[in-house]
Amino acid sequence: MANNKWAIAAFILAALVICVMVLVNYARKAEPISDKRIDWITKSWIAHRGLHDDKIPENTMAAFNAAIAKGYPIELDVMLTKDKKVIVFHDKKLKRLFGIDGYVNDMTYEQLAELRFPGTNERIPLFSRVLAAVDGQVPLLIETKNEDEVGELERLVYEELKGYQGPYAIQSFNPYSVKWFRINAPEVLRGQLSGTFIVSDYEVEYAGTTRLPWYKRFVLSNMLMNFESRPNFIAYEIKNDGYKAFKRLKKLGVPVLGWTVDSKEAYEMAKNECDNFIVDTFDLD
Repeated sequence: MANNKWAIAAFILAALVICVMVLVNYARKAEPISDKRIDWITKSWIAHRGLHDDKIPENTMAAFNAAIAKGYPIELDVMLTKDKKVIVFHDKKLKRLFGIDGYVNDMTYEQLAELRFPGTNERIPLFSRVLAAVDGQVPLLIETKNEDEVGELERLVYEELKGYQGPYAIQSFNPYSVKWFRINAPEVLRGQLSGTFIVSDYEVEYAGTTRLPWYKRFVLSNMLMNFESRPNFIAYEIKNDGYKAFKRLKKLGVPVLGWTVDSKEAYEMAKNECDNFIVDTFDLD
């Protein structure tokens, strides 16, 4: 009788484990594509926020022109201003780059356009201006910066991209932003950004980065919302031991990009584990 109880308990436990594995595999499912639209994703290293340095600020026309001159694909960030203009900027706050303790979405584009990156004549560009300047010369990897209600930013970005002839893809940390493109613009290449979601006090104070609760970090870092976004590729953090997830992620059957290479050390950690890199520096000597 006792043996039967143990057998039943073992059977129930095995069934539960199998059910969990099936659910996890479903939740993490990606959507591979085989046509040539996605080839550029793994062909050449991608310049993170353009080709910038101490003299050329990130996400500026100067950084994008420098990347174009070298033939590098460009990664950039898009968000909305208070008056619903699509701009190219990364941080929610202005403090890190301009020394101003304010939020981007509390300002109109006219107000933001008056700002200059310190030591330069560069300003925050409109997304439409960047598209006109790049004009298909290099591919674009466009990150939608949207932690709020999904729909408005994505719609406006897509409207501006409709007449664009060059290769591009969108990506986001927000799986529902990626899902918007899956549902409303299925022809657009889409990627799921993820990582460890470890955020420093500096990032919170100066960039306005959100520190997520543990359960959101767990779900997002383990790609458990892929059933919503169904990404064609994945971009995952290298640092904070994030690169250790790459082998597991490659089993999903889509390209895996590592972000962000800003040193030889970061490159060495992940060089054999992913299909391409989003980089801050191309000089790894």
